[in-house]
Amino acid sequence: MISRSQIVQRASQLLKDHVAEGTRIGVISRAVGVSERTLRNAFRREHGLSPKQYDVRERLQAARQALCSVNDSDTVTKVASQYGFFELGRFARLYKDAFGESPSETIRLRRHGADASTRQPRPQHLVAHNRSAA
Repeated sequence: MISRSQIVQRASQLLKDHVAEGTRIGVISRAVGVSERTLRNAFRREHGLSPKQYDVRERLQAARQALCSVNDSDTVTKVASQYGFFELGRFARLYKDAFGESPSETIRLRRHGADASTRQPRPQHLVAHNRSAA
């Protein structure tokens, strides 16, 4: 029998390995060898988030790291698509909700010498507020 932490670890790695593909949770659960319900329950207990919320949070964090270390030729569109965000308006909204600034502001601050990566994220809608209620 596979443990809850092993389920989450395997699923997390699969999500990371396929970051730009928008992998469906059903595909992940089958690859791990558990039902979707078991996968959701494991993520809720380990992280207080659904697998989808966890995936979005991790991709946003990765996109932020990339935006904080952009080259002059990099764009928000390029970075967003590298991390599986193809609806740019939705990406910008999620990003601003999580970090308190738009992706373009992060690039602008970085290019002008401010270290945007030191700002604390505000993942209000991406983190469960009461883990015991999950």
